[in-house]
Amino acid sequence: MKKIATLPLGDGNTLLSIQEHADAAAWCVTGDPTAGLHALALALRELGLAHVWRDEQLAINDLSGRRIATVERAVVRVLGIATHAVHLVGRTGNGHHWVQQRSLTKANDPGLWDTLMGGMVGAADTLDSALERETWEEAGLHLSQLKDLVRGGQLEIRRPCEDGGGTGYVIECIDWYHCTVPDGLEPLNQDGEVERFVLTSETEMLERMHNNEFTREAALIQADLMTAHFGLSSRT
Repeated sequence: MKKIATLPLGDGNTLLSIQEHADAAAWCVTGDPTAGLHALALALRELGLAHVWRDEQLAINDLSGRRIATVERAVVRVLGIATHAVHLVGRTGNGHHWVQQRSLTKANDPGLWDTLMGGMVGAADTLDSALERETWEEAGLHLSQLKDLVRGGQLEIRRPCEDGGGTGYVIECIDWYHCTVPDGLEPLNQDGEVERFVLTSETEMLERMHNNEFTREAALIQADLMTAHFGLSSRT
């Protein structure tokens, strides 16, 4: 960060400064936060510390939920910025689950198993619009085709990650939903990010989870749903 801090901006100031925050020294982005974070993202990309560049802006909110800036998705984990995602669990009438295998070329968790759909809530999205768009892009399904669509709960992921040369950190709030996929209706990927979909029993799914073949997020969501399904206490 010291190397980035010396980069000049158009107004003659430098990109970062050190200021007192919560009784400790902290890096502060100079000027307009969105513009400053964009310059910081470009600098991180130049240094090879950004993740796959997507030209996709994610919202940054304060503790009250008020938006204060947006930032390129490629650097959120490098900077430890909180993100918001949405997932959809799809089951059949007889209790089997539609799950996806993530593309083998995907930047995060390639080849691992996932829920029917999982995607990021972008800066231009509402939660509902992200759910609708991602369900179509990943599974080729419209929400109007699904039955009994309800919100299942919310969970938060906090863990270190490999972004930024191993210094990244994931902070992600996930709203998840579940639905019934009618018989005869099969998911079909539209955006190239899914290797395949399979229909699996809960027993088969649990075996894959125990073998670490699912993403952490999907395993936690499926566990939440199965816990609620069997009438035990659930984290929501």
